[in-house]
Amino acid sequence: MFLECSKQEGPISSHTSFPIVGIGASAGGVAALEEFFSDLTKNDNPAMAFVVVQHLAPDRKSLLTEILSRCTRLPVQEVVDGVTIKINHIYIIPPAYEMALEAGKLRLTSPPADRPRGLRLPIDSFFRSLAKCEGDRAICIILSGAGTDGTLGAREVRSGGGFVIAQSLDTAEYDAMPLSAIEADAVDAEFAPREMMAAISGYVADGFKKDIQLIEKPARLAPDAEFDSIFELLKDRTGHDFSQYKRQTVHRRIERQMALHNFDNHTTYIKHLSDRPEAVDELFHDLLIGVTSFFRDPEIFKRLEDTVIPKIFSGKTARATIRVWSVGCSTGQEPYSLAILLREQVEVLKKNFNIQIFATDLDERAIATARTGLYPLTIASEMTAERLERFFSLEADGSAYRIHKTVREMLIFSHHDVLRDPPFSKMDLICCRNLMIYFNADLQKKVIAAFRYALNPDGVLFLGGSEGVGPDTDMFATLDGSARLFRRQESYRGPSIFAGAKKSSEKPTSLKLPAAGVVNAHRSRHQVL
Repeated sequence: MFLECSKQEGPISSHTSFPIVGIGASAGGVAALEEFFSDLTKNDNPAMAFVVVQHLAPDRKSLLTEILSRCTRLPVQEVVDGVTIKINHIYIIPPAYEMALEAGKLRLTSPPADRPRGLRLPIDSFFRSLAKCEGDRAICIILSGAGTDGTLGAREVRSGGGFVIAQSLDTAEYDAMPLSAIEADAVDAEFAPREMMAAISGYVADGFKKDIQLIEKPARLAPDAEFDSIFELLKDRTGHDFSQYKRQTVHRRIERQMALHNFDNHTTYIKHLSDRPEAVDELFHDLLIGVTSFFRDPEIFKRLEDTVIPKIFSGKTARATIRVWSVGCSTGQEPYSLAILLREQVEVLKKNFNIQIFATDLDERAIATARTGLYPLTIASEMTAERLERFFSLEADGSAYRIHKTVREMLIFSHHDVLRDPPFSKMDLICCRNLMIYFNADLQKKVIAAFRYALNPDGVLFLGGSEGVGPDTDMFATLDGSARLFRRQESYRGPSIFAGAKKSSEKPTSLKLPAAGVVNAHRSRHQVL
């Protein structure tokens, strides 16, 4: 995985020349907000804007604007729909609304009337829009609060190269919200509210202007020798070679790490990496950070469900094997989404099949999370209530959802490098979304060839919205161009660079489920098959 579910290399659309700081708060958040903004009395010109999203009772007038106006000399206003964000202003979400950033303006929408109040996630919603619009210039803060709102949005901000701060747990009146983001690896730093402004100012001074230059002048990259030194350190420490990834993308992540640790030149940062192996680990994991969700891009997944899933089963007899490979599986939401679609189809057909979903990633920490099948309450916004009820169980303490064991057992999670390790084989479907956009042209050709080799005749390749199969159209035929669905072509007569690849002789074991169930493969130790 390398930023595996982020569809853009930079911000989709950036409309401000100054940073926008999103702040999420819930229970206990007012005191934290007062402390944070009181620190601004030292600086009447922070040269940024602040957008506060607090959980508010929909039927009560908010006093937050009045409270914060007493803490700072910056203008504080409750948002009206369509207001243009201005530098050195503070904006407060009004009660009973969700809010999004669009083209430099704040847009208000009413949450669906049938959505229970506990499942309204205004912080996630705003953070996601901030990540989409501002990309690697987005900054967000998660303050005191109950629940998990903000975690998924913060992960999108961090995945896009932005900066995420959580309130330190020992200073939070309610630590569930910052703790959720920390445990999800969505946070760059933890501070007490009074310390946050200094950290943000330092980050902006060190990194924001560099990011602007990088976006406006893509040629401003580190010298090749400095890149090569960093790549060697990464390869020696992790075994993974990033030298053929797109350099502008890698450069952005390096600059981000430099800004986080206050390095102003590559030479001193390289020495820092050389002296501290844990710093190499931190850079490595920053390169791997991806954002994912269940049924991401719902319309595309619906087309997969309607047009591809039934064809996978078509003509197969009961107890036949169905094999799927999810490449860059991150924390598991994508392969579990595929498993749900396959299980639903099995239930329609009322037959037993041996379904094996191989979910692979470079990041062993993400795989460990995926194996648990445990997800925050916020996933309720990512699927229908019916699917949530059928395939997930609420934990006894009400803190999270766990996907049912019958679904988890359909998956084999494995550490795997698609650029280095032998490919899987005899696949009916390969899902690799938004990974190849970070590879140079030679790597893309290699991966596409590997996928063709791995697929069965007429097997289907499912790519991301900005990806394709390349100019060699003999390898694949297009099933649905806008959904990025491609079918393996049997007429191709070109060389297969993986024809001699050695595959493990180990075969997965299977467990039979009841009638109309799914046969599963699940092991604690995994091999490339």
